[in-house]
Amino acid sequence: MIWLKFAICLAVVLFAGTKLAKYGDAIAEKTGLGRIWIGLVFIAVITTMPELVTSVSSVVLVHSPDLALGTLLGSCCFNLSILALLDILHSRTPVLSVANPKHTVTAGWGALLIAIVAASIIAGERFSFIASGLVGIPSIIILVLYLLVMWRIFRRERDQKLNATPTTVLQYDKLATRTVYIRFALAATAIIAAGIWLSFIGDEISEATGWGNTFVGTLFLAVTTSAPELVVAVSALRMGAVDLAVADILGANMLDIAMIVPIDLAYGQGFILSAVSRSHLIITAVALAMSLLAMGGLRFRQKRKVFRIASWYAPPLILLYIFGAYALFNSGIGL
Repeated sequence: MIWLKFAICLAVVLFAGTKLAKYGDAIAEKTGLGRIWIGLVFIAVITTMPELVTSVSSVVLVHSPDLALGTLLGSCCFNLSILALLDILHSRTPVLSVANPKHTVTAGWGALLIAIVAASIIAGERFSFIASGLVGIPSIIILVLYLLVMWRIFRRERDQKLNATPTTVLQYDKLATRTVYIRFALAATAIIAAGIWLSFIGDEISEATGWGNTFVGTLFLAVTTSAPELVVAVSALRMGAVDLAVADILGANMLDIAMIVPIDLAYGQGFILSAVSRSHLIITAVALAMSLLAMGGLRFRQKRKVFRIASWYAPPLILLYIFGAYALFNSGIGL
């Protein structure tokens, strides 16, 4: 019965994710804000809701800050590994060579937020003053930086819209604006509900199979909570909306790190990053390396794939994810 629920939930995520990508692309066209902004904010917020619910539940119900942070960081690495899948699915040219080079800035800011998390884990036990009231000072810095980056990108996209020459190619001209927003809202509601339900079903499966909070259980949980990002990214790629797909992945990563703020508040026993295992430094290092690879792929825009079906950065992304999983398996805290 549990696996049937799991299959039904995945089917809903698949259907709703496809529609979310389509109508998100339509909103980008009708508002003129572009696929980068829509992917970074609207779609990223929707697809990361399961991670938020799972992580908050981990500290409130299970009282496990390690599981909460492991879910967020594991999701970051899994999201970046999706770039390798997109590259394999994208025929002929490297997918990051087709994407807008502006994504390099977003990937860079995401790497900086991950670096702040790593520095906070190292400094958390030594410097008690970084905890201020209900939330740690690094958590506040992460939130402020995230909001500033989103505001800068919004202004950049808005200015580009004002200065852009009107285009004659309108893919969604026949769809009424109100219809687009309604259908986007319905798809968003469905994917949030299904994504959150999927995270709970994943936990049920872990318990029923005896995985519990072991490495396999937490790895399975990290992958299931990232299912919406995977479905939306692949759907956007199939529609030709590469920027929407890449923006969703990079935006979801930044938001995953920004979610440390509500999790820190929910923890209520001091600064959460000072209470987690230093083994999380392994996955932060892996996430940083994967972010740098993504930046390299966006910066060095090769016209052809090195390995026929994959670009030079795809195999290292996959290998890094596997290495991170293996290293954390040996550390005993799970991904």
